[in-house]
Amino acid sequence: MKKINTIDAVGYVLSHDITEIIPGKFKGRAFKKGHVIRKEDIEKLLSLGKDHIYILELMEDDLHENDAALILGDVGKGENIEIGEEIKEGKLDFLASTDGLLKVNVEKLFQLNMLGQMSFATLPQNIPVKKGEKVGAARVIPLVIKKSKMEQVKNITDEKLINVKAFKNKKVGIVTTGNEVYHGRIIDKFGPVVESKIKEYNCDVIGQIIVPDDKEMIKNAIKTHIDNGAEIIMCTGGMSVDPDDLTPSSIIELGGELITYGSPVLPGSMFLLSYLNGIPIMGLPGCVMYCKKTVFDLVLPRILAEEKLSVEEIMKYGHGGLCQDCEICRYPNCSFGK
Repeated sequence: MKKINTIDAVGYVLSHDITEIIPGKFKGRAFKKGHVIRKEDIEKLLSLGKDHIYILELMEDDLHENDAALILGDVGKGENIEIGEEIKEGKLDFLASTDGLLKVNVEKLFQLNMLGQMSFATLPQNIPVKKGEKVGAARVIPLVIKKSKMEQVKNITDEKLINVKAFKNKKVGIVTTGNEVYHGRIIDKFGPVVESKIKEYNCDVIGQIIVPDDKEMIKNAIKTHIDNGAEIIMCTGGMSVDPDDLTPSSIIELGGELITYGSPVLPGSMFLLSYLNGIPIMGLPGCVMYCKKTVFDLVLPRILAEEKLSVEEIMKYGHGGLCQDCEICRYPNCSFGK
């Protein structure tokens, strides 16, 4: 770097952004990289504490922070990810270009940050994100970084660090079990809750079949929805261990692949997930009806992103699987499911 007195810097080109901070009011760029210093800029620069201006003289193996940030952008920008409008002070943002499920290559992200001299941060993976939402940010820490360092970044992985898997609009069939509902002793309040959550993801409920505590009728209801084109089946009611709660055993007897009956998530421990000819069948515990967020809210986005969950994926929710039942729910901006 070549050091020049600010009062003698008229006509020189700034090689980096200059930041201005006004406590409680403003923090941002006062002068942009590439700005040609004018006479009227001198007083402002001095007020920002810039008694000297450093003119960058890059060596052959040097990269300016903004050029290096472009490499971070290329490494990070995966499916359904956009880069923010401009790079400032070696920093760039990653935005979701569609509603979907955020996926992060966690191990490769760790390896990149371990290289040093750069910072790459993301939101937790497997959370639902909205189009335009910032899901990650990265920056090069020094003003100048070695090209060889950035070559290491390129060589970490062929896969992009951040992706968003777009949600698919699915046809959903609901099967509600319970003698008390079937015989009209009480009004079903479970189905409307499930339907409301489904519609948040622009999915269609093709029908709700209410059946008594009868295995054959439960199984026939599930088959009817599948015959009618349902791509996901959600069963409500009859999910406890009481002898007359027959929903879990009915789903299991249909065959297919049982992933789990039970989850390390509270609320939601009595959750069931099975696949019948590739169609997800979920047994929803009663807490889904009255709790703000449950295991259902963790699993549903992943199902709608067409991920096939394993028992290992479900059991990983144990760490972070305790909902704090906040008075004002801020999910997914909280620890639940992380």
